[in-house]
Amino acid sequence: MLFNSALYGVFLLAVYAAFWALRTHRIPRAVMLTLASYFFYFYGTWDTAKEQDVPLGPLGWSVLCLGVIFVGSTIDFAVGKKLGETEDPRMRKALLLVSVVYYLGVLSIFKYFNFAVDSVSQVLALAHVKVPPVHLKIVLPFGISFFTFETMSYTIDVYRKELKPAQKYLDYLLFVCFFPHLVAGPIVRPASMLPQLAEVPAVGPEMDAKKAHGLSLIATGLMKKMVIGDTLAVNLVGRVFDNPERYSSLEVLFAIYGYAIQIYADFSGYTDVARGSAMLFGYDLPENFMAPYTADTIQDFWRRWHMSLSSWLRDYLYIPLGGNRGGTLATYRNLLLTMVLGGLWHGASWNFVLWGALHGGALGVERATAERKLARLLAFPAVAVILLYVLVLVKVMSPGTYWFVLATTIGTAALGIALASLRKAEGAGRWFAKPVAVVLCFHFVCFCWIFFRAPTFDHGKLMLLRLGKLTFDSPNLSARVVLVLVLGAVLHFVPPKLEERARELFGRVPAPLQGVLLAACAYVLHFAASAKAEPFVYGQF
Repeated sequence: MLFNSALYGVFLLAVYAAFWALRTHRIPRAVMLTLASYFFYFYGTWDTAKEQDVPLGPLGWSVLCLGVIFVGSTIDFAVGKKLGETEDPRMRKALLLVSVVYYLGVLSIFKYFNFAVDSVSQVLALAHVKVPPVHLKIVLPFGISFFTFETMSYTIDVYRKELKPAQKYLDYLLFVCFFPHLVAGPIVRPASMLPQLAEVPAVGPEMDAKKAHGLSLIATGLMKKMVIGDTLAVNLVGRVFDNPERYSSLEVLFAIYGYAIQIYADFSGYTDVARGSAMLFGYDLPENFMAPYTADTIQDFWRRWHMSLSSWLRDYLYIPLGGNRGGTLATYRNLLLTMVLGGLWHGASWNFVLWGALHGGALGVERATAERKLARLLAFPAVAVILLYVLVLVKVMSPGTYWFVLATTIGTAALGIALASLRKAEGAGRWFAKPVAVVLCFHFVCFCWIFFRAPTFDHGKLMLLRLGKLTFDSPNLSARVVLVLVLGAVLHFVPPKLEERARELFGRVPAPLQGVLLAACAYVLHFAASAKAEPFVYGQF
């Protein structure tokens, strides 16, 4: 069930009415909202599975996917209760292991099994051992990466004694499956969400203002998604990335810029709708974006992009690995490993591994340069050269791939040096350095997006080759696409404070005028949106 569908509007309205009718009845309210969330997930899974050849059929597959969430939630609730009752270190580690193994096992089977089988088959082929890969015919459950991260954070927090175990089974079930954030986040921390679910929703002017805020978020989120994101996806990005050989350098460049705007509009639009939907019930979900393309370093970019994931990777992966406590080289290793695993979290493909490695490398170089330890900085390209040379010798990579990765590594190092140096500028030079750093950072992020979006690694390389042709004819760039691209870029740079003031103003106007404004938004969506309702980009993760 897509947020950008009429069916979701009907569903949201029905759940909203039932929720507020049951406001003072805690258990019926929680049961209703949990069942509604399960229906939301079940329908979305069935709607996708019915168009594919899946084991057990669409109905059986949907029941299986829903069962994965329910069983995992039940296990975690029981584990959390037991962790709260025992101080035995061995028992506590065993309990934590039960939860982690379940979710990592689920991810391994559903998301990474086929990727692992293909990778092993390719390695064996290098030794002239041909073993045909055996694939599982499965459809990736919606939002599997999001709800596994949320549930793992609960168990880990209880294990660390940073969070008290949930006392109400229904509250925990609802925390995991609450439909606004179930499919594509934001990643919600149990410490912030569980107390909200236990409270009786308030009524009054403050809640009315929150509902108005929520409606404005839903409206702007749908505008981002349907007018900007879908238009660019259908009319530019999808066509060029799938067949780059058919397009000129200028069209490829516009497609790269277009994807940067599309994925921001799509994902931030989803987050706006999710947060707005939750506000209609009185719940607050975390912000996930803060003008990420205004970042002047890669580190700053990750403070602004998908903030709920960035903080999760920091708290549950980077810091447990040692963070910056084990010395300089260990810090670089932890940064790189965290981002590589973060890339792999997005998808089971070497494209995502490369995407994560590029960001991890850039973060490491930025840090090294900021610390003025240039001797260690030189180790990045040196190690890469040696490693890649060895890989070429054993014919893992073609010579073309070798030189591409080598150039990318050195380019990443140069970018990190430039950004860190610009960051140190003071006085009048800062006024010049800041815009230059933002432009450099944006283009590095765009370069990485190529491999995030490209169907295969070869498609990504072909995009770069087409750029190198320096052809500037543009028969496929319509005025509408260019206008939407510019509009998306302009809206991204609207100061967050201005957006917040506009939402506050919307909340103050009389309800009839709010209705008129929302009707105007609906009119614009009807005539300006892409003809086909596209799924959300991050729904696949």
